[in-house]
Amino acid sequence: MSATPTTRPTVTEREARQVAEAAREQHWRKPSFAKELFLGRFRLDLIHPHPLPADEDVRRGEAFLAKLRAFCETGIDSARIEREARIPDETVAGLRELGALGMKIDPEYGGLGLTQVYYNKALALVGSASPAVGALLSAHQSIGVPQPLKMFGTPEQKQRFLPRCARTDISAFLLTEPDVGSDPARLATTAVPDGDDYLLDGVKLWTTNGVVADLLVVMARVPKTQGHKGGITAFVVEASSPGITVENRNAFMGLRGLENGVTRFQGVRVPAANRIGPEGAGLKIALTTLNTGRLSLPAMCVGAGKWCLKIAREWSAAREQWGKPVALHEAVGSKIAFIAATTFALEAVVDLSSQMADEDRNDIRIEAALAKLYGSETACLMADELVQIRGGRGFETAESLAARGERAVPAEQMLRDLRINRIFEGSTEIMHLLIAREAVDAHLSVAGDLIDPDKSLQDKAKAGAQAGVFYAKWLPRLIAGPGQLPRSYAEFRHAGVDLSPHLRHVERTARKLARSTFYAMSRWQGRMETKQGFLGRIVDIGAELFAMSAACVRAELLRSQGDHGREAYQLADAFCHQARLRVDALFTRLWDNTDDLDRKVVKGVLAGTYEWLEHGVVDPSGDGPWIADTRTPETPRPDVRRTIPE
Repeated sequence: MSATPTTRPTVTEREARQVAEAAREQHWRKPSFAKELFLGRFRLDLIHPHPLPADEDVRRGEAFLAKLRAFCETGIDSARIEREARIPDETVAGLRELGALGMKIDPEYGGLGLTQVYYNKALALVGSASPAVGALLSAHQSIGVPQPLKMFGTPEQKQRFLPRCARTDISAFLLTEPDVGSDPARLATTAVPDGDDYLLDGVKLWTTNGVVADLLVVMARVPKTQGHKGGITAFVVEASSPGITVENRNAFMGLRGLENGVTRFQGVRVPAANRIGPEGAGLKIALTTLNTGRLSLPAMCVGAGKWCLKIAREWSAAREQWGKPVALHEAVGSKIAFIAATTFALEAVVDLSSQMADEDRNDIRIEAALAKLYGSETACLMADELVQIRGGRGFETAESLAARGERAVPAEQMLRDLRINRIFEGSTEIMHLLIAREAVDAHLSVAGDLIDPDKSLQDKAKAGAQAGVFYAKWLPRLIAGPGQLPRSYAEFRHAGVDLSPHLRHVERTARKLARSTFYAMSRWQGRMETKQGFLGRIVDIGAELFAMSAACVRAELLRSQGDHGREAYQLADAFCHQARLRVDALFTRLWDNTDDLDRKVVKGVLAGTYEWLEHGVVDPSGDGPWIADTRTPETPRPDVRRTIPE
């Protein structure tokens, strides 16, 4: 039996970036609204009129949602999941019977074949009943076995595994390791070729669904040898294979029912037929899968926003203070308005991105990443505001509220459950960098060699000529546009509300954003990648502009359909006014900030300069290393894997 590796690949910062760069999609074969937005081009024609699902997709999707709603109301006991810190077997059995494990799997393989739009609506519904159940379904289908096989699997692999995933088997995705997060170049888990098999060794951390999974997607490094290209590679692994041990079921501040653990592989034999794609394609497969897979998380954030709005409305109308409902006090009312407007905009972002994913006419890698970033951040803010609106009752647990005779509203649980979304599937900080890289791709394509220290003078001269041609055409277009014409976007004036000024603002601001990005690249050149504070603000501005655009387009769609059009226009108007204030503040902070001072303070903290400031407290932390030792323990740990009966 092979031994678990004790050393990790040693890579430089530059090598780590090269690995990440090689894994991303290099070309833009389809148009992208968000990419154009960051380049200063407001392509409203790419999202308006709002794309719509086919009638048959709507019929099938609504029929399933009706069944799912009935199950959520009777078959999911959120309080029990919170209390017992696990999803009951009968709940999983009910999901299997409904076909919920196969929502995104093609009917050819026994799945329901729902569109991305209705899959996300289903996750929003389930997530409102129990975020832990929503996470189980999302991890299984968005990043687990079904999605990468759908996109990259062979016909034989699809026939073998997809019917199981659609009906009975739960899947998980295993990439993270105790010392490897968003820098996969240092991945230590190995898959060593051995005849027609690979021998898998290593330890994976935070394996969502890993405690109960039947099938795993595992990322491992194949050594480069004769006949083997090597590199990070994806495999489908049977969770019951000899040599696999779930060493721990992890517990978190929220999502107490999450079946997330630590999984050890020791000489696990995996057939070469279970490899997804060629050797070395694992990271590309993972990132491509996440292009649409990321939409599941903001979809559940939409569900959270809707629930926060419902509770805020009902509570603020019932609770009186100083002679009137608390909702009518401006300090509370502004919070309710924020929740209502943001929920409307976030649903607009998710539905628009999902429909574009279904139509496959646009490249939505930036849109999906923006939806994940924006949804995870705003949902936390909405839940926090709900806790504040509820006051002491917001901080009190639902169980305690019920014990003393009041409605068991789990506001504090919602806040705890949502907090992980700012870390899941790419932290906010990583999402800023990922989106920023895509946003400046056009610049790097024409001028990247100019700032690359490894390029020759000849290469730099060639890049300079290419850049000159590109910028001679591009820069003049950033001076003026439809946003300066008072009659532009006049079709967005209805029901006494005029959204056209907001769209003109988006068009003008997109050009300003592009000019700011170009100026920063000219100023910092090769150091641009180190200006993470600046890049984060650039991305946040783009996210607000995307949300404003989506909100206006959705309002017009609802108006044209006669479905709450007047109210939709009011919500879109409120959201855009709120967003414009945030955008103004972000632009100010592009150039007027404390980034340089912060860097000095950080260096001082790390050097111990301010260690005296820590005096006067005790540290209740336990003993142990900051990062777990992944070597095989002398005394094997018990396997805590739980099999959910069919």
